[in-house]
Amino acid sequence: MAPDRRKMIVAAATKSFSLFGYKATTMDQVAKLANVGKGTIYTFFKNKEELFEEIISSLVREMIVEADSVIQPKLPFTENVHRALYRLLEFRSQHQLMIKLVQEEAEMGTLAVSEMLQHVENEIIAYLKQKIETAISKGAIPAANTEITSFLLLKMYIALVSDWERNHAPLSSEQIAEIMKVFLLQGLPT
Repeated sequence: MAPDRRKMIVAAATKSFSLFGYKATTMDQVAKLANVGKGTIYTFFKNKEELFEEIISSLVREMIVEADSVIQPKLPFTENVHRALYRLLEFRSQHQLMIKLVQEEAEMGTLAVSEMLQHVENEIIAYLKQKIETAISKGAIPAANTEITSFLLLKMYIALVSDWERNHAPLSSEQIAEIMKVFLLQGLPT
């Protein structure tokens, strides 16, 4: 059985992007890691950008599967959102490619990397928006602007998980879930 050259190329490119970053990865490196001729890469992908997009799209699909895997229909919506967001951020912080891309964006400001990280964020927001729309239709939460709510959920979660810990003791999962429930789903008491 012949090896699947496309899969070999994607795996090699993922490894190269993870080790060297987007900017430092060349098609020559990818060809060498995949053990194929450089021309073979171009039979599947127009350029490095297209190959990168393929890898990021696959990564996003993997993230969604991970988030869906922790959702339990019998739990309240707020708990499921917390579980899904936690898993998405955990995935992002543990996946070597994501770590390298965040590092490259911070250190070098590579435009292609910034655009792909924005794409990942947009996909997470779209995922949350769909979950919120479902919860609204079931009467689990009150109607609201789902896009803004999704954006705020993601940004607040990142702030509570990452930013807060720079100057404070880490919050427990229960504390984060309660804060998000109060501020975004119940609103502040009057």
